Amino acid sequence: MTPMQRRTERKGRNQSMVDMNLVSLIDVFTILIFFLLSSAGVEQAMPSTKAVQLPLSTADKDPKETLVVVVSADEIVVDGRKVAAVADALAAKDDLIPGLQTELELLAQRQTVRAENHDKEKALTIMADKAVPYRLLRKVMVTGAKVGFSDVSFALQRKNEL
Repeated sequence: MTPMQRRTERKGRNQSMVDMNLVSLIDVFTILIFFLLSSAGVEQAMPSTKAVQLPLSTADKDPKETLVVVVSADEIVVDGRKVAAVADALAAKDDLIPGLQTELELLAQRQTVRAENHDKEKALTIMADKAVPYRLLRKVMVTGAKVGFSDVSFALQRKNEL
């Protein structure tokens, strides 16, 4: 075989392979990962709900990321799951709300993986409608304290966010 024939044979072999430019794919994935990581920490800590009208406040601090108990006019919700009806909780003679207590005990058993999240483990934020009676809020706080959630705070709406 002559050198010219060998060269054309090699050239024909190389042309059958698919040529893929990985540099542009790596650039796209790098930008995508950067965007996902940078936007992950910007989210609000409080869930948005239309059923709850929060009281107004002039607070300057941002809310902490904690377990949120939403108390609307009809139901008590923890992490998106209805745990009790407001009418049943108000009608009960005891200060403990059984459905809420069961759910909080279940969530309290979860272990914290990262050390900096250990303080948030026993923190609870109550997001209650401004028309909810105080005795219901007291029952929610007593139930949380009974389970071991010692750091209780209330969600408020800043006046300038209206």
